Amino acid sequence: MIQILLMGNPNVGKSALFSRLTGVDVTCSNYPGTTVGFCSGKLRHGGLDAQVIDVPGTYSLQPTSPVEDVAKKMLEEGDVVVDVIDATNLERNLHLALQIIDSGKKTVIALNMMDDTRHLGIDVDVEKLEKIIGVPVVSTVAVTGEGVKELVEKLHSAKSNKKNRSEDERFRQAGHIVGKVQKITEKKHTFMEHLEDASIQPLTGFPIAAALLFVMSLILLKSGELFIAYILDPFFYGIYHPLVSTAVKTLFGDGLAYELLVGSGADMVSSLGALTAGIYVPFAMILPYVALFYLFLGLLEDSGYLPRLATLMDNLMHRVGLHGMGVIPVVLGMGCRVPGILSTRMLETGKQRFIAAVLISICIPCLAQNAVVIGLLLPHGLKYVAVVYVTLTTLYLLIGAFLKRFIPGDSPEIIMEIPPYRVPNSYQLLKKTWMRVRYFLTEAVPYIIGGVFAVNIMYKLGVVDYITHVFGPALSILFGLPQEAIIALLVGFLRKDFAVGMLAPIAMTPMQLAVATTLLVTYAPCLATLTVLYRELGLGDFLKFLALMTLVTVATGVAMKAVFL
Repeated sequence: MIQILLMGNPNVGKSALFSRLTGVDVTCSNYPGTTVGFCSGKLRHGGLDAQVIDVPGTYSLQPTSPVEDVAKKMLEEGDVVVDVIDATNLERNLHLALQIIDSGKKTVIALNMMDDTRHLGIDVDVEKLEKIIGVPVVSTVAVTGEGVKELVEKLHSAKSNKKNRSEDERFRQAGHIVGKVQKITEKKHTFMEHLEDASIQPLTGFPIAAALLFVMSLILLKSGELFIAYILDPFFYGIYHPLVSTAVKTLFGDGLAYELLVGSGADMVSSLGALTAGIYVPFAMILPYVALFYLFLGLLEDSGYLPRLATLMDNLMHRVGLHGMGVIPVVLGMGCRVPGILSTRMLETGKQRFIAAVLISICIPCLAQNAVVIGLLLPHGLKYVAVVYVTLTTLYLLIGAFLKRFIPGDSPEIIMEIPPYRVPNSYQLLKKTWMRVRYFLTEAVPYIIGGVFAVNIMYKLGVVDYITHVFGPALSILFGLPQEAIIALLVGFLRKDFAVGMLAPIAMTPMQLAVATTLLVTYAPCLATLTVLYRELGLGDFLKFLALMTLVTVATGVAMKAVFL
């Protein structure tokens, strides 16, 4: 089986082409010895049986970051290279293409986004380009599938054209080639191009971003609530729970096994059974929001808006030791912290990944938490909701500035291509959403089930009651909250997805409720997130995170008591 590498600059359509070539059944992992991720899949067409690898996007084969170093190593291991080029930025993309060709690897050029070149008045002579560079060139539009069949057929005739050129010669050659094969005709600015400009300028870009995220959040909350109320709850309470209860009772009776697997009571959450709460929490409480969030995320990506948001936020993110791409883990974390933490792998340095992971875990409430926070506080007035989010935003900036200064390492500048706006392909969008949802399920659900099982055992052994008895009174004095509210804070890391709901029946003033809700967000993310954090950060950085999280929570509680209570 031959190994085909999809290479190219970031944002040239490699992922869309990879999806076209391999379908849904792909494997994603890290390159050995690194945190740089890549995906691979199978391609079978005619007599071709190949493994296709989506190499991380790179601008050069002279490494200046872990991603570029991995791309260079993978080039050495591959058999055939498909270099995906953004036809609207031909000169810059040709520099990497010439590096790949000069390496001596068999190469085919996929001249992608040809639909955009037509819209922009750019005409590229594909035959002349192929003759000059000496390897096959195919025009493609990956999102629609145009040219993909021809590209696969050209793989059999991939050529090597090794040359010994210097960097300066490659840059000169790229400009020379563009002058020969590309013609540009005058074209008036379209409405979409005016919108592209407006969404990246601070004066107009921030209001557009705020409005877009507000509308997206509103649709997510309302759609998720309706889906849970009218589809999932009737299924779990009317069919699943009675069926599981009967089956477990028949097999094990009413003893300890029944308590651990099903729990006590009819409520699926408070029962703490591994087969009730352990299944209901991820599939009924979290999955609807995560799936809808990933759908919207795919829309933002495929439309070309997400790179603009990253560029818009670049200056602000530098204040916390990140660059503009650091906003993407934040957006993911607003859906679920687990994929938010996992997405920090896209950042170049260990310092950036640590900062991003810590800020998400302490300051960014997941979508399910946001829904409950708003539901608890909004009836008392918008100002109490504002207290929570203003506090969390302030903490994000303060903690980020602190870590930027005291955590060793580099925080490089953002280097990213901004694609034009385009209409997303519905098939590709749904396929990408399904792949992400499936990845979330395999990463998070086993840990949530295990966490619920562990919580149940801790309750049976009296561990939770002991912790509450020892620490409850002291924390109540520090934070100015009723001792019953402290129980929710202390066990929140075990029951993060529904601990906020424990605050609702407690007699508190609206401001006390706002303080308690804020502390519940900052103190210890859910078990699934903690597990992923440990795996991503390693023991040393994980212990640093725990110490910082505890210090921030206590300091925040004391400060909020002094200011608001």
